[in-house]
Amino acid sequence: MTEDNGAPDGQPKGVMTRRVTVSALEECLYKPLQVLDHGFVRLIDYMGDDNAVVQAARVSYGSGTKQVREDRGLIRYLMRHRHTTPFEMCEIKFHIKLPIFVARQWVRHRTANINEYSARYSYLDKEFYIPQPQHLATQSSTNRQGRGSVLEGHEAARVLNLLQEDANRAHDHYVEMMNEDENGEVLRQDRHGLARELARMNLSLNFYTQWYWKVNLHNLMHFLALRADPHAQYEIRAYASVMLKILKDWVPHVYEAFIDYRVNAFELSQPALSVLRKLVGGKPIDQKGSGLSPREWRELMLALGLEKT
Repeated sequence: MTEDNGAPDGQPKGVMTRRVTVSALEECLYKPLQVLDHGFVRLIDYMGDDNAVVQAARVSYGSGTKQVREDRGLIRYLMRHRHTTPFEMCEIKFHIKLPIFVARQWVRHRTANINEYSARYSYLDKEFYIPQPQHLATQSSTNRQGRGSVLEGHEAARVLNLLQEDANRAHDHYVEMMNEDENGEVLRQDRHGLARELARMNLSLNFYTQWYWKVNLHNLMHFLALRADPHAQYEIRAYASVMLKILKDWVPHVYEAFIDYRVNAFELSQPALSVLRKLVGGKPIDQKGSGLSPREWRELMLALGLEKT
């Protein structure tokens, strides 16, 4: 897969614009930011900024732009009370290169526009994800979706060797079945090649794919709230962490409110709120009398700093 690292062909240089621009994003446009071993996140385009959010919120009663302090307060109010529509007025588009297994997890977020590299038409390069040793771990005994203790020594070396061998073998067989190289040149004249759309099924999920991903600000924050979370799988979290930094540069007031009211906040259910009121009032209460499940109780106690992880 070729990587387009520059601006679109034919785009005039030094052209003035009347559209909203953010200097920090202008600096990183079209520049690939490395993720994992062969992946990247590349900003392609964006629309709007913090001011676009407050303008959208105020249009209902015809009031223009206010002081920066008031804009920040309005953004925090919108975030706090989950008034999401104004955030949908901003959009951003990324070019992302990622392992296929991460892509399959990513597309569960359906509120975005995606156009993916097609292995039906094009040749897939011999690029695949091999984890760093510190990210090789056993299955968690408490979380069916998580990892446990890190593999060490010969166990880690054996896993890395298997991953490398399997991926190399899969790609070699992929090329052999197609009977053509990356330039479309026939490798053996005495053999017919298998169609690319069939040959690709032999490749493993750690091979890299690419796509363009366009999303509005509201749905981007929903993605980041889940995928930048410490409980998310490391590989997708690595991409979310890079995008979180871009969010901060793009809309700093929105980012601040997002961190305060979504990322570092804890939502209380009615039974949890009742527990909190009793604790504040000095009334004794335990998990059995709280109406909370053991897991909910532990999560609440951790959030309140009354229990250690």
